[in-house]
Amino acid sequence: MKIQALVLACMIAAAPAVWAHNCPVLMEQIDVIILSKPDLDEETIVDEDANKSVKQMRQEGEALHKAGKHDESVEMLQKALKMLEDQAG
Repeated sequence: MKIQALVLACMIAAAPAVWAHNCPVLMEQIDVIILSKPDLDEETIVDEDANKSVKQMRQEGEALHKAGKHDESVEMLQKALKMLEDQAG
């Protein structure tokens, strides 16, 4: 029983590290799409609700990652990636 509790505690403690590694992957996916589609202008693809462009969201996601706010970073980057993928087709 104590071993199970210890394993669970270790898994919970490791969770932020897993999210932290997702941020760079999402940023790279955004960058790859932008580089592979030079006709896409990431400044004109805008989230109407947040009034932010994909480029702004990518930059903000990176800043959140560097600040250790990985959940917020992942959320921002996933939204930017989806918008970009929708435009890229």
